Amino acid sequence: MRPNAPAVFEYLDMLEWHLCRRLGRYNLYRPWLTTLRLASGLGDWPAWVALIAALPLLHPEAGWRYLLQYSLTALIAIGVYRLLKTRLCRERPFITFVGNVSRQAPARDRYSFPSGHTMHAVMFLTLTSSHLPWLSPWLVPVVILIALSRVGLGLHYVSDVLAGGLIGMLFAWGSLAFAG
Repeated sequence: MRPNAPAVFEYLDMLEWHLCRRLGRYNLYRPWLTTLRLASGLGDWPAWVALIAALPLLHPEAGWRYLLQYSLTALIAIGVYRLLKTRLCRERPFITFVGNVSRQAPARDRYSFPSGHTMHAVMFLTLTSSHLPWLSPWLVPVVILIALSRVGLGLHYVSDVLAGGLIGMLFAWGSLAFAG
């Protein structure tokens, strides 16, 4: 772990790595591994850009306003996310516990806290549920799978995913409060 990572991460790493390894064992089942990889891919930015672009079609009365709101919220969230990730420097479980936690998908960078995939998934779920509640039954299972995939693929600790979800929810609530 880098020297400037908060000491709390070392403590959390020791608490969580067994769970990461245990969840990673399910990857022996090819269908589950494929499901996790697909879910992780859905959590990448193109899925959310597609959702934002579809807002004017999905909500003809206010879709353009929502498009602007979601876009600005996402840009602010990305900035804060990058700041947190590069300042807190928690290394991914497959790096810290080489040989004990295996990586089953490519990582974009070295650090894991917070989970950006989960942050965006929860943020867009919360925003969309507020404006287009009929999409929630479709989005909730996808968001859960995205969160599970990040730990299951060896890319994040559980606390990374929980923190990402909380941050995403806070951004969405702030956006909803600001936009009225």
